[in-house]
Amino acid sequence: MSAPEYEIVPQAELRPPSTVMRLRRMGAMFPTRLSFLRTLMRNLARETVQVQRPVWQMDADGFGHAVYSVRLGGYDYSLVAVSTDLPPELRTDRVIATAWDSAYVLYDGIPNADEIARIVKSAPKQEAARFTSKDLVLSRANKSVRLFQHVTDALKAGTQPDEKMVRDVGYLMRTTAVYGNGKFGIADRAHIGARPCLGGPFAAEMLTVWLIRGFTHDLAEHVGGASLEPKLKRHLGIGNSTGLGMAPFLVSHPRLLDSWMQVRETGLARIAALPVLSPSEQAQIQTLAARAGRHLLEWTVPDQIAADRITQLRKDWPEVRAFLSSTLSTANPIAAILNASERWFEDTQELLIALLLEPFGVLIDGLTDCMANPYVAELNPAMQISDLRDLIARDWAWACDLDYNSAAESAQFWYVSEAKQEPRLGMRYEEDGADLESPLDIARQVARLSQALESEVGIVAELLMKRPELRFATRRVQTLAIAPYGEIRDNMIAERCLPIDMLRCKLSFFGAAKFDPKSDRWTRITLCQGAPLFDELDSADDWWLPCFGE
Repeated sequence: MSAPEYEIVPQAELRPPSTVMRLRRMGAMFPTRLSFLRTLMRNLARETVQVQRPVWQMDADGFGHAVYSVRLGGYDYSLVAVSTDLPPELRTDRVIATAWDSAYVLYDGIPNADEIARIVKSAPKQEAARFTSKDLVLSRANKSVRLFQHVTDALKAGTQPDEKMVRDVGYLMRTTAVYGNGKFGIADRAHIGARPCLGGPFAAEMLTVWLIRGFTHDLAEHVGGASLEPKLKRHLGIGNSTGLGMAPFLVSHPRLLDSWMQVRETGLARIAALPVLSPSEQAQIQTLAARAGRHLLEWTVPDQIAADRITQLRKDWPEVRAFLSSTLSTANPIAAILNASERWFEDTQELLIALLLEPFGVLIDGLTDCMANPYVAELNPAMQISDLRDLIARDWAWACDLDYNSAAESAQFWYVSEAKQEPRLGMRYEEDGADLESPLDIARQVARLSQALESEVGIVAELLMKRPELRFATRRVQTLAIAPYGEIRDNMIAERCLPIDMLRCKLSFFGAAKFDPKSDRWTRITLCQGAPLFDELDSADDWWLPCFGE
């Protein structure tokens, strides 16, 4: 029997990690068709999923509980949603909150009455409660009080809410946490990792967010006693507040980060190799470029730095569109566009990349199967020290050339909050706590390893027996050698390090848009805006950077 034949897809050279894996560029990323939400929506559509609502026990004011169930990949999943009467003085986006307008559990299966009662009692307590391996995801959300009240008041009056207000806010509720992977006793990711449609990164969390979004629509219509117009419902996504707790994830999971970035960069390399574009592909790119321009006009934020970047995007975009018009019909158009894009700043380049990926699902969507990565960083004790030294010289010059004795290069330190058990960032020369520093100072540790290797010979195991404190850095160097996109190539403790860049990178992979930074340490975003409603999954794949009313 002959070996199976596999189609070899042409691709251009991948962008080097030294370009891609810089904080400033990572902090300019946009959602793409490879993002986890988009992948989930395609899976839901392919499976012709029907959302059922077997339980709706809500009083006239919208307080009570509901259950939504879906069958996906041969398994049943249920969102149990609990809505409570929250006093205004207790409503906050901060992680120190202990009460929320609503709380949620994604349940493995169809819960019976006893399980529903357990969840209704436990979910509003969040971290203070105990959960079981049947609970897959835990979440909570607060109302956008101004918009929720306006929407329900309008519906009660027999009218539709103000379109400008819906467009400007964009969500009825925003989540302040979406927990998975074993936190607080819920199921470990391994419990569902091999299941169809839910084995991808954060697939269960994204399913939870989409179901929560549908619940917020139902809740507003229930309280208002009338239905929202579909175009308004479609524009009402789910807000989210995300802070420092998420930032170190990309540092702590280098093999996973490498997979995400490899998939994105491989998709880009595939389309860059296209010799010509069909008329329909050219037309779709032009249509999407026009949509992106409208989206930029709808994206307004109070933060001045972020607002200035949006202003620059708006300024660049007409030039981008003009260049597309003159280039799409030429030979090797994507490669030419990418080469020319270096004239614009990082945000414009990354928006253009996200746009160019959009029409080519047939060519790149299958790559998302490679985004889940079960491997962790491993130490190779048999490696020759000379080879380890060569790897550092090849991959880590950016880290070894820094002066970590300077205040600018060692200004910050990462630690874990005792109260919330979540990552925090302190100022080394202004605050106490540096003695409790977490090992996110990757660059500094590798620089120390490099110095320690100068006079060493033999194998790694012999070195680490004498210097066990070098184990962590050694493993990072070895890991980067096989996962070239697994390391952020910036000093994570430098004064210039902005956690918001890490947040935006990860959130863009989720599928987030409308980034609204509140500082360099936390941001609000919008998820599922423009995404199909429960009864619209047949149009699941045309909502990149949605605009109001489209």
